[in-house]
Amino acid sequence: GYTRATDIYKPVICAINGYAFAGGLELACLGDLRIASENAEFWVACRRWNVPLVDGGTQRLPRIVGMGHAMDLILRARRIDAAEAYRMGLANEVVARGRALERSLEIAHEIAAYPQAALRTDKQAALMGSGRPLDEGLRIECEVGQTALASRDLPEGLAAFAEKRAGNFVND
Repeated sequence: GYTRATDIYKPVICAINGYAFAGGLELACLGDLRIASENAEFWVACRRWNVPLVDGGTQRLPRIVGMGHAMDLILRARRIDAAEAYRMGLANEVVARGRALERSLEIAHEIAAYPQAALRTDKQAALMGSGRPLDEGLRIECEVGQTALASRDLPEGLAAFAEKRAGNFVND
């Protein structure tokens, strides 16, 4: 599938407004965050026609929702709504019909406002360390994190922290 060569360390936010069936579900699983409209539905529909998941569905879905939920969806070809997707962790938020893209863009702007070096290296470390022993994951985190520490974003981040510390950390 086309999402196999994806070492994307920028945040990926998927807006699901309607159906995420078969390859659409696999594409949604590529995202770091999935914002679903209340009318969204998720389904391993390809099961009905003897078509295998070939674009990461058998690997990403269990990592997102856990093996039990993933096997339930994969083996039974069970179609679920946005509320159930949220309960099992497949959707991060459920919003009103037609608002998934708008909410995804709001979140994108929120994330884009942060200094990017640490955000991207943290995502990279989380992905690279996933499923590995803790000591190996910690090594990866340290190695990858050095990139952020060496970036020009660090002084900016420290200055912003000092500025907040002088205040009282009011919710912003």
